[in-house]
Amino acid sequence: MTMTPAPPAVGSKAPDGQATPLRRFVPALLATQLGFCIAVFTPLQLLLALRLDEMAGDGANKAFGLVTGIGALCALLSNPIAGRASDRTRARFGRRRTWMLTGSLALALVLTALSATTAVWQVALLWSLAQVVGNFQFAANNAILADQIPPARRGGVSGLVGAVAAIGPLAGIGLANTFPAGGSLQWLSVAIASVGLTVLAVLLLRDPRSTAPKPPLNLRTLLGTFWFNPWRHPAFGWAWLVRFLIMATHAAVGYTTLFLMQRFDISKGDVGSVVLGISAVTLVSVAAVSVIAGYLSDRLRRQLPFVVFAGLTAALGLVLMAAADSIAAVYVASAVLGVGTGTFLAVDLALCVRVLPSAEDAGKDLAIINIANSLPQSLVPFAAPALLAIGGYPALFLTLAALGLLGAAAILRVPEIGREAAPGRAAPITRT
Repeated sequence: MTMTPAPPAVGSKAPDGQATPLRRFVPALLATQLGFCIAVFTPLQLLLALRLDEMAGDGANKAFGLVTGIGALCALLSNPIAGRASDRTRARFGRRRTWMLTGSLALALVLTALSATTAVWQVALLWSLAQVVGNFQFAANNAILADQIPPARRGGVSGLVGAVAAIGPLAGIGLANTFPAGGSLQWLSVAIASVGLTVLAVLLLRDPRSTAPKPPLNLRTLLGTFWFNPWRHPAFGWAWLVRFLIMATHAAVGYTTLFLMQRFDISKGDVGSVVLGISAVTLVSVAAVSVIAGYLSDRLRRQLPFVVFAGLTAALGLVLMAAADSIAAVYVASAVLGVGTGTFLAVDLALCVRVLPSAEDAGKDLAIINIANSLPQSLVPFAAPALLAIGGYPALFLTLAALGLLGAAAILRVPEIGREAAPGRAAPITRT
């Protein structure tokens, strides 16, 4: 067995005069990521539950699982294609900016159409389409960070991106709550806000036209969109598994609205304000911890201890959620879960970029990593009805907590910063 040196760090050297200055790049990246989070997570945490409760009544649980599960499966399949399309784009507007704007506009149109749905099958169809088009924006957002941010600054920027992941749902829910619950204006306001933020981002970003040669587009290339060789790139494989396991704990957030309505008998008219309050607590936890953890990770040149802490803390938050017997207990559990989520988001993107197999295929490879985001959102809703039937919400939350613990253990197989080529128990970046 022979190990080859790690590939050059992605984005470590941007051509002079081409990369966006950091003072413009960071606000632009945060704006497009915020727009995406508002458009996707506000429906997941509030709007879909309200719409399906009106349509399905007592069957809202099963309908929600069906809609979000199919949607997440569509996201899983579309994200690598979106990343590959971004890598191959040679448009003068830029290979990343083109898909940021196109994906955002298409997503806004689909959200507007969702406001007029009258049946569960319509919600399922349109939400699946929303996941597909939204992933073109999401893949470009991640890839441009790998393109333009030097390794020494990735932890801090990743931490800010993690904070935005919490701000997005809160901002979206706050905006939606200014309009009548379940009304079409909630969907329309979210769509407009998302597009406005993305347009601001593409105006700030520089995204030079790529001149790298394109590989031939054939069946092998298309199939390769969904695949990487975990034996040849084992550290990347372990990073994928870690993200899958720990992001599975975050899938519990999608059940917050239904959990509150069914466990504590909160009315449809009141649940939006309660979810907003819980989201605010989670925001404070995620945003503060994410920014601090990202900064510390860059300063200490360490990532693994933060991921271990994230997995353990997320598991604890879910255990507390399973035992919650009051709204106050739900607030505490959400805060703890937010600390775990914020810590993980602060370093995970920077960690994944560090172990990428190829700089030129950053969009495609990061999209494969993002399957680990989408897959839990697909599998958990499909498994949730069985878990809820067996032991209610405690069975669901405790199962997800166990996955968080496994993620904290799996990260030990990923090499630490600066030790990518060192012998030991960690997997190499590249193996031949």
